[in-house]
Order: sequence, then structure tokens, then C-alpha cells
Amino acid sequence: MKPYLSVVIPVYNEEANLENLCQRLTNVLDGVGKPYEILLTNDGSRDNSTAMLNELHRRRPKEIRVIHFNGNYGQHMAIMAGLERVRGEIIITLDADLQNPPEEIPKLIQAMEKGHDVVGGCRQKRQDSQWRLWVSRLHNIMRAWITPRIKMTDEGCMLRAYRRHIVDLMVMSGEASTFIPALALSYAANPTEVPVAHAPRTAGQSNYNFYGLIRYNFDLVTGFSLVPLQMLTLVGMLVSVLSTVFFSYTGIKAAFFGTEFDNQMVLFAITYLLGGLLLMGLGIVGEYIGRIYQEVRRRPRFVIREILESLDGKDTVDQGSSTKRSKKKITDLVD
Repeated sequence: MKPYLSVVIPVYNEEANLENLCQRLTNVLDGVGKPYEILLTNDGSRDNSTAMLNELHRRRPKEIRVIHFNGNYGQHMAIMAGLERVRGEIIITLDADLQNPPEEIPKLIQAMEKGHDVVGGCRQKRQDSQWRLWVSRLHNIMRAWITPRIKMTDEGCMLRAYRRHIVDLMVMSGEASTFIPALALSYAANPTEVPVAHAPRTAGQSNYNFYGLIRYNFDLVTGFSLVPLQMLTLVGMLVSVLSTVFFSYTGIKAAFFGTEFDNQMVLFAITYLLGGLLLMGLGIVGEYIGRIYQEVRRRPRFVIREILESLDGKDTVDQGSSTKRSKKKITDLVD
């Protein structure tokens, strides 16, 4: 039977949470009373997650499908691998750390069944460290300013629901690096948000370090906005105008009043300012060029080592497969 619900979960070193996650999740989905499937993508875990995922599939082969990567490709690529293989009409993404309780999923389903095509979760009373909360607030402010077309209250919450056609559009985009919630909203016609609970992490550790959060920000900003390049141009123009005015002023003073400009510290400060702006500009431009380079190479975004699934009553094990980007046009889906 074709599933009505598909739940996609990226997994990386979550052996301490997997058993509890699947028990709670299947209890919730069984209670919904509609056919479902769970796709768990093993993003190159180094702990016992691989063996545990295989065991979970063995217990419930009809509902649980497992995708094993041959390495670590990141959270969003792990989700995309699941999105490429979903069969349901409503697709839900969920992290494996249980900070977003599976018991909140019915809220998203209810909102979807009211006619929305994308439903985002907004974490209430977040149970994160103070520095993570501060970084999240700052990033939400920056994102709202840089990408005003993308309306998200809580972009870091991965408990989200999508209609099948939205997922198909995301898959067809074939981007080498992307930010899935923003990509979905760029295609959505009737999105909404619902409040969801948030729990402290009771086992394992966060897979996002400080560098990971910076990369996460770059994926969102450079993937969906040209504002950084435009702001760099404006700042460069402003600095050029101010520099011209300043040196014109000193030249006029020297020519008409016989004074000499001998404040070397000011010159040093201006030089350092211009040098810093140039380095910052090179970094921003380099980030965009790097993404263009990734796209034009057209390499597979991830490589799948093995897929465990039971479709139409037949157990299958697909080994050594890889995913290439589809050449089908997004307009084909829209039409």
C-alpha cells in the first residue's frame, strides 16, 4: 500500500537515541491511522548507529527504510537523499536527537490537511545553551534582513512538513549545497507555521560546532540572496567617496593654507580599513564563486553505499548506488 506519510530523518552518531526515537515515532504514526514510511539516512556514522539501523529495518521492514551513505555529507544532503525516495503525499523531516518530540507531528499533519503546502515548526521554550540561543537570534535577524522574501520565525527547527509537489521541486533543483527550509519556502504558495515543543538533548552530543554553524549560515545567505554582494558594492562606493572627500580636503588645506598633513596614524587607519574591506570582499565573492564551481562540476552530491527497504512486499538491498542530479526541468513539474 502506498504510504500517506513519509518521515525523513538524518542520522549521524545517534546510537543512544535511535531505539527511543523509533519507538516513540512509530507509536505516534500508528496512532494517526494512515499508512506511513520512515526513511533513516545514515550520514557516515562512526558509532553503532549502522548496526542499530539495520536491526530497526529488520523489525519493521514495511515501514522503516534505511539509506547508508559511504561517508559524511552533511545533514541537508542526508535529508535530500530521503526526499528523493519518499512515496508519501505528506513528507515530514525530523532530527534524530529527540529535541523535537515526535509527538508534535500530528500538529503538522493537521495544518497540512487544512490546505497548506509547507508547515514549519516554531520551537517553544527552547532547551539550548545560552550561546546557541544568542547565535540563533542574531542569525534570524540577519536572515530576515538579507532574505526578506523567505518568511521563517525559527529557521533552525527541522520539524517541518511538505507537500509532495514541493519535495519534487526541491529534488529537481539538484543544488550541490542548499538550505532545505528556505528552498521549500521559495516554491511554496500557502506556507504556515505551528508552535512545537522543544526538549533538552538527553543523550549524545550536538553535531553542529561553531564552524558548522558558520557554514550553515553561508548556505542560507549565499544560496538565496545577492544582498552581500550588493552591500559590498555600496560599502566600496561609500569608502571611495569618503576617501576622495578626505584627500580633497587635505589637498585644499595644503594648497591654500600652507598646512601639511602629517598624521600618519590616520593614513595607516585608512589603509587598514581599505585592506580589510578588500579581504572581506574577496571572501564574499569567493564564496559565490566556490558555489558556482561546485555546481558546474556536476558531481554527485552524495554516494549511497546501501539501501535497505521492502517495497510491494519484496525485501531489497541496493548496494553501491550513487545519486546524480536529474536533468529534468523544474518547469516540467510546475506544468
